[in-house]
Amino acid sequence: MKLLLPLAVVALVTALSTSCNNNSAPPPPPLFCDTACLKDTIKFTGDHEKKPSVFITAKDCLPDTVIWSYKGMAADRKTGFTYLLGATVRLNKDKLRCYFKDSDYAWLLFNDCVTGRGFQIKLPYDKGASFSLKSSGINNLDPKFSISDNLVVNTDRGNIYVEDMQTGKKAMMTFGQKLDIDYDALHEYIDSVNVTPERIWVKILVDKKWIEKEKKITLE
Repeated sequence: MKLLLPLAVVALVTALSTSCNNNSAPPPPPLFCDTACLKDTIKFTGDHEKKPSVFITAKDCLPDTVIWSYKGMAADRKTGFTYLLGATVRLNKDKLRCYFKDSDYAWLLFNDCVTGRGFQIKLPYDKGASFSLKSSGINNLDPKFSISDNLVVNTDRGNIYVEDMQTGKKAMMTFGQKLDIDYDALHEYIDSVNVTPERIWVKILVDKKWIEKEKKITLE
C-alpha cells in the first residue's frame, strides 16, 4: 500500500499536466499549401511573338530571384525575391499564376504556403517603369475566392479593389468602415469572395458578425 499511493499521485499529476498542456496548446492552423523544398526554377512564358517570360529561381528551398525578359530585350530585368516583398515566403509552384499583357508587363500572383497571404506583382518590361506590389491580394488560388481569371483583386482593409489585368480598367466597393484585417490570417475577416467584371460580392466580419455585401460594377 505504501508503494501504490505514491504511484497513484504521480499518475494523477501526469494526467493533469497532460490535460492542461492539451488545453493550452491548440493545434496549429493547417498550411495553405505544401511547403516542400523549392529546388527548381519556376518559368512562365507568354504567347506573344516576343516570348515574354518570368523566372523565379530557388536557393536554400526558398524563392531567390525574379527575372523577367522577352526575346530581343537588351538586358533582363531582375530583383531579389525577399527584397521585392520585404518578407520571406514559402512557395509552391501549384499556387502561382502569371498573366502576360503582350510584351508590356506581366502580373505574378501567388500565396504564401504558411499563412495563405496573397501577393500580386506587376512586372513591366520597360526598364524605365517600376514594378508594383500588392501584399493584400485576394487571389483565386484560394478555393474560397471565386474571381474571374482576367481580374486582380485586393483590399486596403476598408475597401475591395478590382483591376482588369488586360485593360487596366478598375472598380471598387467599400466595406463601409475600416476593418482590423490581419493579412496573414485573411479568412478570419474575409470568409469568401466572388468577383466578376460586373459584380463584387463578399462575406466579411463586421463588429463580430458575418455580413454579406454586394455591388454591381463597371470597370473603367
